[in-house]
Amino acid sequence: LQAGLELLGSWGIQLELPQIANRRWGYLAGSDGQRLADFDATADLWACARGGWGAARLLELGWQPPEGLLLGFSDVTSLLWAHQASGRLGALHGPLVTTLAAEPTWSQERLRLLLQGAAVPPLLGRGWGGGKGEGPLLVANLTVATHLLGSRWCPDLEGAVLILEDVGEAPYRIDRMLTHWRLCGALQKLAAIGFGSFEGCDQDSEQGFQLEQVLQERTESLGIPRLAGLPVGHGSANAVLPLGRRACLDGDRGLLSLAAP
Repeated sequence: LQAGLELLGSWGIQLELPQIANRRWGYLAGSDGQRLADFDATADLWACARGGWGAARLLELGWQPPEGLLLGFSDVTSLLWAHQASGRLGALHGPLVTTLAAEPTWSQERLRLLLQGAAVPPLLGRGWGGGKGEGPLLVANLTVATHLLGSRWCPDLEGAVLILEDVGEAPYRIDRMLTHWRLCGALQKLAAIGFGSFEGCDQDSEQGFQLEQVLQERTESLGIPRLAGLPVGHGSANAVLPLGRRACLDGDRGLLSLAAP
């Protein structure tokens, strides 16, 4: 945490830290009311400290997107998607304060550039074909986003370029979640789909489907551009991506590029 704060400070960001170091309620960093009250301040950037579980609990208490940018990933997907669903820009899927210092230098620089409103280079993955697809960008932890489907905090998926990542989920559970997306017609609305890192999500044995088999099979019939292996999520690099920005996913070349700010 301290290393991440120091890096943000080295970029000229003036830090204001809530007094939460010893605050705890069960497995949460304070009661829902206490955590909701943390957003009563004013800031140009809200950098979330860490993930885990609990962000979605704030939504039913009436959490409103704060003024300024909101940065985080994993459990913070709930807040990022609610932010995007409100019709406002400024949700950034990227490193947490506790993971920022461990990011590769290029990923840290990407975040610094994006915070300054500068252009950032395309991300390279493994193309699964389908040509190019363009639309507003959505990025999410698959498990968290799955539990927002059908709620008013789920952004519009029509024509979107969707990037998914996850951690610690067995292939059959990934299959179950993507099947749910298919059954409710969510995947069929997309302009393109890409996958980031899925840490700890493959089978240990040779029995059953491997992760990539599941991702391929559950999306190949969509007839849209696809790619995998993006440096996004719980892996060694978590490149920041702005929700709502127009993006182009090239499934043949394996590239995800953003429109100019």
